[in-house]
Amino acid sequence: MENSCCSCFSAKAPLECGICKGAVCKKCAQFLEEDSFSFLAKIPQDLSFNVYCPQCFDAKVAPELESYNDTMERAKNIMVFFKDQGKESRLMSRKEPPVQVVDCADREETLLRLAFFAAKANYNGLVDAELTSKKIREGSYQTHKWSGTAIPTHIDPKKVNR
Repeated sequence: MENSCCSCFSAKAPLECGICKGAVCKKCAQFLEEDSFSFLAKIPQDLSFNVYCPQCFDAKVAPELESYNDTMERAKNIMVFFKDQGKESRLMSRKEPPVQVVDCADREETLLRLAFFAAKANYNGLVDAELTSKKIREGSYQTHKWSGTAIPTHIDPKKVNR
């Protein structure tokens, strides 16, 4: 009975939990997509596996996944002021060090990654955002790699004309 599921004790358990290394059947296994935590700067070891038993998933992965999704929702509502909008953002604080993102697939992903880092640090805005693209040519195929920098800051929504 070495290969029995650690959750339902089924005899067929072909999968293995990434954290506790216990055998798990397909019915009980919790699967996590590879890009579930792709916006994090460094993915913790416990969150880098694809298969989890229900106990490990509920104890370690589910709270982190909920926190990640909450941060992503806040990142979608971050106010962004670009470098050429100095007139609108001249009175906003620029004390924090700038955040930087490199090698993104498109402009929107680059901006969302910058906003995610700001939301993770509990800021509600980005000032002096600057996005740049670089052409990558491979034979007759051409793509762009996007990079960006911005300074996270606290912005009073009442004082900003949207």
